[in-house]
Amino acid sequence: MNRVEQVMGLPVSVDVRAGGELAGHAIDGVFGWLREVDARFSPFKAGSEVCRYDRGELSPSELSDDLLEVLSLCDHYERLSGGAFTARLPGRRLDPNAVVKGWAVQRAAALLVAEGLDVFCINAGGDVITSGEPEPGRAWRVGIRHPERPDAICAVVESSGGAVATSAEYERGAHILDGRTGRPPVGLLSVTVAADDLVTADSLATAAFAMGTEGIAWVASRPGCQVLVIDADRQVHRSPGLRLA
Repeated sequence: MNRVEQVMGLPVSVDVRAGGELAGHAIDGVFGWLREVDARFSPFKAGSEVCRYDRGELSPSELSDDLLEVLSLCDHYERLSGGAFTARLPGRRLDPNAVVKGWAVQRAAALLVAEGLDVFCINAGGDVITSGEPEPGRAWRVGIRHPERPDAICAVVESSGGAVATSAEYERGAHILDGRTGRPPVGLLSVTVAADDLVTADSLATAAFAMGTEGIAWVASRPGCQVLVIDADRQVHRSPGLRLA
């Protein structure tokens, strides 16, 4: 069963193999959860918990456990990246979206697993979680969009249990800023990270892209991660262990 909906400003597809009516019920739960996250954590919805906290209408002691977890993750990746990754850019509103998407979709995958479903693929705007094999002996195939050709892919990553995330500017322009300078980074066209979970993959890909060329060695050194980076000179930097089809 495969369903696609627009949520959190992204096309999200959920492909569940087997499960029958149970799969349909579980997919309902996934999209319900993602719509709830959008309402609670969007920095663009005036009534969201994030906006209310940013305006000082909520104190830290009044925040939900979920938002406290998201903000803690933002702080963790800000420290890990030396400030390149940040949800609190000076002069701008609080924006934890760089963590929220990966965190929310990882929770969505947990909802499927809790229903006893263990063969699925969730694709949130190109950031992907897989579980199991769609056919015996075959992994899921995750296409990585070419950073300069919207009608082409530059690589296909095989995944049968984990996450793959890509950060680039081809969809939304220069929306990723280096938290240390407040300016768009230079030197990279795209950063793809494969990791055990989407919080790690998505956050590290964003942080590495924000760091510019220094992010290549930085992200490649992260434990448990495989990377595919295309720099502005069109050179490809790839972890030897990355599974390409």
